[in-house]
Amino acid sequence: MLRKREGETGRAALWLLAGIVTGLVISGGFFFVNNLESAWWWDKAGDAGKEAVTAPDVPNPGAGTGEALPTICLPDFTELAAKISPCVVNISTVQTVKGNNMMRGFQWPGQPFGPRNRDPFEEFFERFMPHGDMKRRSLGSGFIIDKEGYIVTNHHVIQEADTITVTFKDETEAEAKVIGTDPKTDVALIKVDVKKVLPVAVLGDSKDLKVGDWVLAIGNPFGLKDTLTAGIVSALGREIGAGPYDDFIQTDASINPGNSGGPLLDMKGRVVGINTAIIAGGTGIGFAIPVDLAKELLPQLKDTGHISRGWLGVYIQRVTPELAKSFGLDEPTGALISEVMKGGPAQDSGLNPGDIVVEYQGKPVNSFSDLPKMVASTTPGTKVTLEVIRKGKKKTVRIQLGELPDDDKPAPKGETGQELGLQLQEITPELARTHELPADKGLIVAGMAPDGAAAAAGIQAGDIILEINHTPVETIARFREILTAAPDGSSMLFRVKRQGGSLFIPVQK
Repeated sequence: MLRKREGETGRAALWLLAGIVTGLVISGGFFFVNNLESAWWWDKAGDAGKEAVTAPDVPNPGAGTGEALPTICLPDFTELAAKISPCVVNISTVQTVKGNNMMRGFQWPGQPFGPRNRDPFEEFFERFMPHGDMKRRSLGSGFIIDKEGYIVTNHHVIQEADTITVTFKDETEAEAKVIGTDPKTDVALIKVDVKKVLPVAVLGDSKDLKVGDWVLAIGNPFGLKDTLTAGIVSALGREIGAGPYDDFIQTDASINPGNSGGPLLDMKGRVVGINTAIIAGGTGIGFAIPVDLAKELLPQLKDTGHISRGWLGVYIQRVTPELAKSFGLDEPTGALISEVMKGGPAQDSGLNPGDIVVEYQGKPVNSFSDLPKMVASTTPGTKVTLEVIRKGKKKTVRIQLGELPDDDKPAPKGETGQELGLQLQEITPELARTHELPADKGLIVAGMAPDGAAAAAGIQAGDIILEINHTPVETIARFREILTAAPDGSSMLFRVKRQGGSLFIPVQK
């Protein structure tokens, strides 16, 4: 019995010894690998006298077995920052916001609280809502592109600003004026008049960017001047729902409020993008407008103040795998025409709903988002050729492009109602049917001046004027007669139709 126990004890000791030896071997192996991996990050130039580490037993996927491991160095941003930061400016704006004067004395249709009782909603607005104008201030960034003082920024940075102040790196300031803006791409061009020599940023080529490239963002996030952040290009050609010309550079270089309008730079200090947007609640996800797109727009903005784009006059949608199968396509490609606009360039061209545009001017339309960009970059009036697939067969369609209507331009003041700041259009049965208007008679408010008497009274674009002073108004001529007969300074009682209901609004002439 004793010998048996001694034998078992001996075997246990041997197993214990074997386990210790195995553990030492494994731990030594891991230690070797960890040290080897850390050697990949050595900077041979920075560690003078050290030999390059070789790993004959561990393959290096980049250099091949037995060759020296590559040295990887993080880039030095100091020279780039010193070079480009003088070209970046802080942009501060002041905008006048109208107070809530229209709510004073307003009674809801039907007088739910009685004609002699005080409306609690009115009391709430009078107590807690401002009645006078307010000043709204905002901050953004921009960068100088010309020694004459031209500066690129975002449209949303300077939109509706009363004053624009540019602050340079040396703390000097100058008032800027708007040269041109393009809301559809969020690009704007402003200008300052200064006597000093201005540093100029160099515009690069965003088409040369690749996912993984290092980029820098410079701007004034949260009002903190000359803030530099670094990251990489995370993705290209991103669509974020900002408009029909989405083609954003996605980067993890930190972009925050105040960075808008500032430059995104490559490692040569060239501007490759305009920092524009972030994802709400997202961390490390920012978007920049490719500089190649901006370079196409800037000459027009400088010369005319706005962008003229080609217009096809169709509604399109994405070709999904299911739609591709139903249309007999081998793969989802092209842009599917869902509707041809009445009165648009394509109406009489032979283009039909259900056509799939696969080529534009000889260039393939791989995605539905390609077509708006191609059309927009074509000069209005150009005759273009489209290749479409209709019922499984290719067909050629030729169309003369129109000019894309600019919904962002202020509505022109018509002759009628100019004194009140109104632009009116007579409603016809055809117009009412096409636009699904709630009435087939009257005058629709097609546009208005924000500082006009009608706007101050509470009339809105889209309202339909039915009566003035209890007199039906169906034509512009009748409107003119009533307006002319009313004494200056008198109050005219408008009855308007709005969202299915009607209400009376007094308007001071």
